[in-house]
Amino acid sequence: MKNTLNAAVAAALLSLGAAAHADDSVIRIGFITDMSGLSADADGPGGAEAIKMAVADMGGAIDGKKIEVLVADHQNRADIASSRAREWLDQKGVDMLIAGANSAAALAMAKVAEEKKTPFFVVSAGASELTNAQCTPYTVHYVYDTVSLSRGTARAMLKEGNKDWYFLTVDHAFGHALERDASAVVQANGGQVKGRVRHPLNTADFSSYILQAQASGATVLGLANSANDTSNAVKAAAEFGLTPKMKIAGLLVLITDIHALGLAAAQDMYLTTAWYWDQDDASRKWAARFEERMKKKPSMLQAGDYSVTTTYLNAVKATGTTDGDTIMKWVKSNPVNDFFVQNATVRADGLLVHDMYLMQVKKPAESKGPWDYYKLIAKIPGGDIYTSPQESKCRLMTP
Repeated sequence: MKNTLNAAVAAALLSLGAAAHADDSVIRIGFITDMSGLSADADGPGGAEAIKMAVADMGGAIDGKKIEVLVADHQNRADIASSRAREWLDQKGVDMLIAGANSAAALAMAKVAEEKKTPFFVVSAGASELTNAQCTPYTVHYVYDTVSLSRGTARAMLKEGNKDWYFLTVDHAFGHALERDASAVVQANGGQVKGRVRHPLNTADFSSYILQAQASGATVLGLANSANDTSNAVKAAAEFGLTPKMKIAGLLVLITDIHALGLAAAQDMYLTTAWYWDQDDASRKWAARFEERMKKKPSMLQAGDYSVTTTYLNAVKATGTTDGDTIMKWVKSNPVNDFFVQNATVRADGLLVHDMYLMQVKKPAESKGPWDYYKLIAKIPGGDIYTSPQESKCRLMTP
């Protein structure tokens, strides 16, 4: 009797889930990111606001179907991210998922999205596995990955003769991928990795790690971390007098990090970015709208949140459906052109290939005001900075 009751309850839950997915009167977008932790400033509430801006710009509806946005905080835990994704897909009728910061969370969500045949767009998470060894037919890696970050920044520093590297790496999926991909660039260009040390996510005290870096004899400290971890590491390097002896390579540096550090601490640092608010008139116009709402300039992640939402909704409008396979076919067949990227294409593996920008942080005297932080060193074609089709290990890429 008990087994029969359990089976009935399970069947009822499945029926509710199916009913939710069968609801064609609403288009639901689910955004799961770090809303309160170390990456909240760079993505978080600002990312959610950017998504809502995109929905509003589409008129809030497509063909009479209202567009709703669901937002959740994964607390930098993969289990929370995957369970919330599954709940939304089974019970809330979510049609598309956007992954914010945290690669472990994104990799976990990708498995759920594939199982449910749901379009899954990765904005803030960087691990290149997402469209390489662990690619799926439903994943799109949109803004950057650890390969493009490494090739942009590391190549620039190696060209200046900075050959000996030591990595300070967050002990997490993203950090491991960034260290691996940057190490490959260093070694392929005649450099050597003299050592590495790993730190927990969201570390406040970097003193012991900086001392180990000092003892390595390396000339470059490669920061394979992000957000507050990057800022705290840079501050610790300055406090311990590391920076006159070693150059810092911030492998993922966001404008919110520079704002937190200040130009005096961050000046002359190289970084690779997909977008900068002051790069052209269209970017400045959108950034001004964002600033009206959030009282700060947007990061590339928040701009990416807007762009990816618009791309998805354009696919729904063009195809007249939210069917996952139909949407993915459209996305992989149509270029993306907006203020964020131009003539960008989604490959079979789900990687959005687009130009990236090598920037250098301005000296305080060079800045004209708040958020005027970058000077352009080089525009790097997407074909030169991302994993090539020949390098790909994705099962979806044809030999």
